[in-house]
Amino acid sequence: MFIPQMFSIGLSNGTSSDWTRWVSAISGGSAKSGVIVTPEKAMALSATRACVTLLAESVAQLPCELYRRKGEGRERATDHPLYNIIHNQPNAKDTSFEYYEQGMGCLGIRGNHFALKEFDSDGYIKELIPVHPDKVTVLKGPDGLPYYELKGTGEILPMRLMHHIKAFSFDGYLGVSPIQTNIDVLGLALATEEHASTMFANGAMPSGVIERPKDVAAIDSQDKVDAILNKWKERHSGLRNAFSVAMLQDGMTYKQLSMDNEKAQLLESRRLGVEEICRLYKIPLHMVQHNDKTSSWGSGIESMSLGFVIYTLLPWLKRIEAAQTRDLLVPSERGEYYIEFNVQGLLRGDQKSRYESYAIGRQWGWLSVNDIRRLENMPPITGGDRYLTPLNMVDSAQMQNALQATPEQMKEIEAILCHR
Repeated sequence: MFIPQMFSIGLSNGTSSDWTRWVSAISGGSAKSGVIVTPEKAMALSATRACVTLLAESVAQLPCELYRRKGEGRERATDHPLYNIIHNQPNAKDTSFEYYEQGMGCLGIRGNHFALKEFDSDGYIKELIPVHPDKVTVLKGPDGLPYYELKGTGEILPMRLMHHIKAFSFDGYLGVSPIQTNIDVLGLALATEEHASTMFANGAMPSGVIERPKDVAAIDSQDKVDAILNKWKERHSGLRNAFSVAMLQDGMTYKQLSMDNEKAQLLESRRLGVEEICRLYKIPLHMVQHNDKTSSWGSGIESMSLGFVIYTLLPWLKRIEAAQTRDLLVPSERGEYYIEFNVQGLLRGDQKSRYESYAIGRQWGWLSVNDIRRLENMPPITGGDRYLTPLNMVDSAQMQNALQATPEQMKEIEAILCHR
């Protein structure tokens, strides 16, 4: 039985010193720009949504496999009850794509993914049921292990009943997302978007003043002044009137007071916001349709895409695989079984580059025909497991023996000569 009070570390100056429990309750914060940043408002930024959904969909499309070690090789452990859970359908409601997409989405937005483990009568996991991170509080137990409080129920679960994947963590108990650690970056991007929207809502052209010549009699009524200004605003403010034509009478002139969007560097500020958000998630700019600049990962799109897989996606996959091995396999199984996402399809280059690399591997003897066919997701063929040996790379110490014919070869040569 778990009592909530046993997890309380105490209060200091009215503030709980349980850092993990305090961070679990964070749902947003105020940036220096004055904008309140929450996960929902952050996702309203197109760059944040593009980065988070790109990671979520990239992970979800990869097959998650359970392998059994077999000598120096391996084989898919399709007979294990866990294989169907992680590869096909984690629970009765979600497909594998939906489950991994939601899990990676929660990691990108809130830094944590939680799933309840349901067991069958034999003690094997039969379902993984996702739980929204806002409904779970992570607690430090007296034994040093994490416990999970389900908000609204008062129930506290031990590790064995909860599957927990953490993003970068300060204390090892709770992950934190870029949204939590970089509120000012996102707040500035939100403030820039709000400023741009306000400018277009109030007038497509910047504000100014209407001047009258000194020698023209002043307008004798404020109502007439208001009527002129209101008519001007009606005819020339708002996006729908952006390119309307104005006509002034009585020698009036219009003087623009403020800078336009380009001079105010509004567009540059918005571009910088996109770049900053991509930097938080380590996403190449071209992958969020921002093609103004090239990435330092390579000069070509293929090089940058490969950099995305290696430097961005693989760390997340290794984090997920390690958490699955810890939470879903019992200690006695970890020596025989392991979990791995198949990223071979993402690491492949274009067809010409792949075929050239296959040719090199085949000619130098470390790839067989069936090895190549497996890399291309093709079935093996009979006789395809043979490896070639390059004759121009024979050990010089064995060269003399290689030049001498065997007795059997000499008999064949004599038989050929006798029949000439």
